[in-house]
Amino acid sequence: MKKTKIGIIGLGKMGSAIASRLTRHGFSVSGWNRSRLPKEKEISLKIQVVESIPALARSAEIIILSLSNDDAVTAVLGDLCNNNLEDKLIVDTSTVRHTILSDNHETIKSSGADAIDAPISGWPTMIESGTAGIYMGGNERSVQRFRPIGEVLSNRIEHVGKLGSGAAAKIVNNMMLATYWQSLKEAIQVGVKAGLQAENILNILSRSPAANGSLALKVDSILGKAKNVTFTVSGIVEDLRMFNETATSLEVQAPAMQAALTSFHEFQLAGHGDSDFIAMISASI
Repeated sequence: MKKTKIGIIGLGKMGSAIASRLTRHGFSVSGWNRSRLPKEKEISLKIQVVESIPALARSAEIIILSLSNDDAVTAVLGDLCNNNLEDKLIVDTSTVRHTILSDNHETIKSSGADAIDAPISGWPTMIESGTAGIYMGGNERSVQRFRPIGEVLSNRIEHVGKLGSGAAAKIVNNMMLATYWQSLKEAIQVGVKAGLQAENILNILSRSPAANGSLALKVDSILGKAKNVTFTVSGIVEDLRMFNETATSLEVQAPAMQAALTSFHEFQLAGHGDSDFIAMISASI
């Protein structure tokens, strides 16, 4: 059975993980990145790295966006949709405002393409193992067209509603996670000052109703036994700013999220922007 030709715009950590996973499962993948990739990375990805967005648009049937922020998505859509995209599908996996695709609806429509939002919940390592979550927003036909690709990347796929609903679900999910880490930091600080050992606190919490799926994966990092970077402090600060702006635009007060933003931002300003986000907790104990 012939597999869909995939194009990926944005070959950072997440885009590269998507590319790697899809090529290992037999998909023909082309990719474009705003800054030129090192030759060794091009070779390791085992994809066709093209020189321009028009070249990628010609070669791909489904075009995946994996970009850093709203401005990057809007700029790429402007360039991409200057091409004939008849019968092509744009899939935005970026963590951006939930209105970003609807704001650009006329631009997308004029190119002949359809679009869905399908942001990814998880780290690049989870994409590479097929265990990340994907929340999809868009019409049923386009969602089903992408589903065979999504099922290679994720074992937790949800079609949550109309265009923009996937991004909204990602915002809700990540708000919960960010405020969880803030609460965990505060709880460990209280426990340590009350005479408990951090390791004992984490052992209790990781096996109690207070645990979540991510805590067990991060215990060693919190205790300083692992230093791998899954998601940077700078990245979570940027996301939290966008989440806060979303809450404000919807007239929702979000003091817990604001506290998380303050903690991560202060840690970033102290020179830890490139550290794994969980180092914010480690440094506090």
